[in-house]
Amino acid sequence: MIGLAEPLPTTLPKATHAVVMGDLVSSEDTASIEALHGRFNSAVQWANATRGPTIVSPLTITLGDEFQGLCATLEGGLGVVRDLRARLLTNGVGCRFVVGAVRLETPVNPARAWNMMGPGLAGSRQRLADKRDANAYRFELRGEPELQALMEAVGASLTQIEDSWTERQREVVLALRAEPAAPLAERLGMSPQTLYKIRRAGRFDLYERQWAALAAMAARLDRALGLT
Repeated sequence: MIGLAEPLPTTLPKATHAVVMGDLVSSEDTASIEALHGRFNSAVQWANATRGPTIVSPLTITLGDEFQGLCATLEGGLGVVRDLRARLLTNGVGCRFVVGAVRLETPVNPARAWNMMGPGLAGSRQRLADKRDANAYRFELRGEPELQALMEAVGASLTQIEDSWTERQREVVLALRAEPAAPLAERLGMSPQTLYKIRRAGRFDLYERQWAALAAMAARLDRALGLT
């Protein structure tokens, strides 16, 4: 059994960056494509603006409903994904993501995430293209399928929790990440007791615990990959 303080045994090839890819879910079914793409474009621009130090090649929309970008680390890429998912869900937009370890063999394009090549990019694209998988959080870790499967299992659990939320539960759980409970309750016009009931029903503690586990594993993988 691996102790928490022991180095992570891995056959992962060394990486230079983490790729982040994403697309919209069932965008062809929306009543207003123009409004949907407006929210999507706004969220991508917001992520680039707020996550600038983490992103080395900006999130770039490659097709109408897909984007990709490069981050310095897997942990940073995971943070980008979490922020984007929360923002899009808040705006009623379904989405899914892949975070993958890549070894870039061409120069980083600091203006747009185009015209770059290297191992890990194609595999990440294939993970995103799997329409049968309802998981919103997918990973591409060449050489470590077991670790990849474990992280995706946590991602699938996060997805199920998110899919089970009512509109109010989603509003409260996502807001609690950045806003203390008391002022949030006041802003939403509810008692603290009501807010905590919604928090429990939305499985906030489990949700945060799973996110913390993913972030911790991403940080350890970064060290094993040479990204830190």
